[in-house]
Amino acid sequence: MPVTTNPYNLETLSEYQYFLDFQVIQMLEISQKSFQKWGKMPLKKRLKFIKNLIFVLTKQQHLLAETCSKEMGKPVKQAIAEVKKCGLLCEYYLEHAESFLENKNIKTEAGESFVTHEPLGVILGVMPWNFPYWQVFRFAIPAIIAGNTVVVKHASNVAGCAALLEDIFKEAEFPEIVYQNLQISGEQVKNVIENPVIKGVSLTGSEKAGASVASAAANLIKKSVLELGGSNAFIVLEDADLDEAIPVAVTARMQNTGQSCIAAKRFIVHKSLYNEFVSRFTEEVKKMKCGDPLDESTEIGTLARVDLAEDIEKQVDKSVKMGARIVTGGKRKDAFYEPTVLVDVTTDMPVFNEEVFGPVAPVVAFGTFEEAVELSNNSSFGLGVNIFTKDVETLKQKIHLFEEGAVFVNAMVKSDPALPFGGINKSGFGRELAENGIKEFVNVKTVYIK
Repeated sequence: MPVTTNPYNLETLSEYQYFLDFQVIQMLEISQKSFQKWGKMPLKKRLKFIKNLIFVLTKQQHLLAETCSKEMGKPVKQAIAEVKKCGLLCEYYLEHAESFLENKNIKTEAGESFVTHEPLGVILGVMPWNFPYWQVFRFAIPAIIAGNTVVVKHASNVAGCAALLEDIFKEAEFPEIVYQNLQISGEQVKNVIENPVIKGVSLTGSEKAGASVASAAANLIKKSVLELGGSNAFIVLEDADLDEAIPVAVTARMQNTGQSCIAAKRFIVHKSLYNEFVSRFTEEVKKMKCGDPLDESTEIGTLARVDLAEDIEKQVDKSVKMGARIVTGGKRKDAFYEPTVLVDVTTDMPVFNEEVFGPVAPVVAFGTFEEAVELSNNSSFGLGVNIFTKDVETLKQKIHLFEEGAVFVNAMVKSDPALPFGGINKSGFGRELAENGIKEFVNVKTVYIK
């Protein structure tokens, strides 16, 4: 029987059972019936229920945050910020959805020609544990506003968060069942994708999970969106202002205890600033308060599970055996792994050429801009890159050199409701958020009238 465990004290939080296949089929049929009504409802009316959802989010934010902290170890202040960000996303689409989805008139030889945007049907979301509310909202809200209904298979270690998500949609009193929590195992996902009710699937997770889901969807010619891993570089050019770069660097690596696809995971610093950067960056990392995720002063919690901390330990230990040197950190106890800074790192080490999903910062030096680009692109991923420089105008002419889904200059890579989010290469395909995101699961229909 699956259980959820508090990674901070390893206490069992709850036990639950996966839904049986026949129950899942019944739930999909309910979602399909709901879609028949929800998809035909005028957009303005659908948006009224998103307003209700914002109210419920605000009302329940402390319960949501506390459950998240208990189940995956996120510091509670960061968990509250995550819930608030879900509300901001709703507000963004309240303001812009009508313009995004309105008919687009296009001048052609026809008497009239235009494009409409119609919902596809029931969309499956396969969601991760690291941002258990935000990841779901950025998939589900645009899809639901567009007129789809969604079913979500959430990560097993955040089953409580998953149940609360369904609860808040119910409390918001949507007239149809637009959101259902599929409490199923990973092995059951393929059967759900193969169900004819499902018209598309969005996954945020590992490369292995993404390949499996995309293959199953493609085999049936169903749309899929993949938001997978990342190994973002944080590049500090020769003219960078370290007073600005270092605080951002700490947050970019250590937020959510380093468990983020868009976290800065490889620090590439010009040789003239290298020693100062390592010294000052390490000093700030040492100041961070580690402890109970439910303590509002905690900045670094545990990893979400013990095995995840063990994986980090193996990556660091192997890199050290290959010649890397630990400046601070490097120790593990159960699911807790110390914030760690590494130097003498080479590109063949796990801490550089693998995604390290935890509070570990390898720092390497470079001499020329071309070398920095080469180091940055030396990755199978392509989600984002952070670049710090005073000469923004010159850098803007070189943005195309970076093989990424996003380039953030003098700022850390983050997801913003107003900007498309996604990557290339093994970071996935498709886009979430903004106008691009709300159109991923619609039929863009051309109408031509002679």
